[in-house]
Amino acid sequence: MNVVKGANLALMFLLELGVLAGAAIWGFTLDANPIVRIIAGIGAPAVFIVVWALFAAGGGKNARFPLTGPWRAAVEVAWFGGAAVLIGLAVTTVAGIAFFAVWAVNGALRLLWRQA
Repeated sequence: MNVVKGANLALMFLLELGVLAGAAIWGFTLDANPIVRIIAGIGAPAVFIVVWALFAAGGGKNARFPLTGPWRAAVEVAWFGGAAVLIGLAVTTVAGIAFFAVWAVNGALRLLWRQA
């Protein structure tokens, strides 16, 4: 069981990286001039990084303003949901929905197993 729990935490880390990749892909593929695409491709992941660092890094242990309970859940829903929307816009709607669904299952298991 410890291997499965560890895999769930590894999946959480990969999902966090997926948020940053999705934000970057969205920015770099915008239908805009190259300067706007570069700014969005770098800026969108930067915004996500700042939000995560302020409120949720390290399961809340390394965050500047750590949140717990429903506030932590709200940040996660907004963070992963925002990425799912950007992935849906940049790739396909199905990809965005699949990303959010994988996060939801991961989050439910983290709650069930009391993981950070």
